[in-house]
Amino acid sequence: MTFLYKANATRGLEWAHHFAARAPELPFRLWPDVGDPAEVRYLAVWSPPENIAATFPNLELIFSVGAGVDQFDFSQIPPHVPLIRMLEPGIAEGMVEYVTMAVLALHRDLLHFIAQQREQTWREIRVTPAAKRRVGVMGLGLLGQAVLERLKLFGFPLAGWNRSPRTIEGVSCYAGRETLPDFLAQTDILVCLLPLTDETRGILNMSLFEALPRGAQLVNVGRGGHLVEADLIAALERGLLSSAVLDVAKPEPLPAGHPFWSHPRILLTPHIASMTTPEAAVEFVLDTIARHRRGEALPGRVDHDRGY
Repeated sequence: MTFLYKANATRGLEWAHHFAARAPELPFRLWPDVGDPAEVRYLAVWSPPENIAATFPNLELIFSVGAGVDQFDFSQIPPHVPLIRMLEPGIAEGMVEYVTMAVLALHRDLLHFIAQQREQTWREIRVTPAAKRRVGVMGLGLLGQAVLERLKLFGFPLAGWNRSPRTIEGVSCYAGRETLPDFLAQTDILVCLLPLTDETRGILNMSLFEALPRGAQLVNVGRGGHLVEADLIAALERGLLSSAVLDVAKPEPLPAGHPFWSHPRILLTPHIASMTTPEAAVEFVLDTIARHRRGEALPGRVDHDRGY
C-alpha cells in the first residue's frame, strides 16, 4: 500500500518529511519513482498521469494538490475512485489575502498610480468611497464565501453569483444564467472564482464585459480558460473595462511577447494567489484517508458529473 506524489518536486520533499513524521507506516513515493504500480492506493497530483486506471489498478483515492480539478479528464477516472480537491485552510486564507489585495488595488487606482510614476506624473485621482464601489464575486463556494466575508470589513456593497442558490448575510446573491445580467449591472469590480467547466469556459468574454458598468474592473483568480484574452484587450481599449488583475493564464507561463506582459492596465501574477502548505496539506490528506478507511463522507469530494 503506497502513497504516490506527482507535483512540485521541492514541495514533494516537504510532503515526504511530514509523511515520515505523521504516518511512517505508509510508504511515500515521489514521481517518477513509482515502485510497483499495483501497490499505489493513494495519488496526490497536479498534472495527472495518463491512463490512471490502467496504470494504477488498485487506486482508492486521488487528491488534487490544489483547489481546482479542471486538469483532470473525468472519463479516465473510475467512478468508484473518489477525486478529492484540497481543502486545507492555507488555500482559503491565501486566496482571501490575494483577492483583498487585488480589490483594494483596483479600488484605490493603484495601476493608474504605477503608470503615473513611470511617466513621472504627479496627478491626484479622486477617491471613491468603498460604500460606492460595488464588488461582485462569481463562484460562491468555500473560497468565494471566505473572500466575501473579508471584503465586508471594508464596507463595499457586495453581490455574488453562483450556479445554484446561496444565502449569505450581507450579500445580494444571484443564481443561474438568467440572473447574470442583473448581477453584472451592479458590479464595479468583478472577481471570478468559478470552477472551470464546460459551462464556464470562456465566460469572461465581450458579452459579459458589455453587461458591466462602463469602466468596471476585473480580478480573475479562477482559471485562464475562463477568459477570452482578445476580448479583454478589446474591452480595455474600448474603455468597457479600466483595469484587470490576473493570477491565471492559458498557457502558463505566458509566452514571451504576449500582450498581457506589457499592458499598462493589467497586473499579472504567476498563479500564486493561494498555495497549499505541505504540513497542512498532509494533515488534510491523512485525515481524508482515515475517513475513507472508516467508510465516512469525504470532505472535498468532487462530483464527476458537475466537474467540481
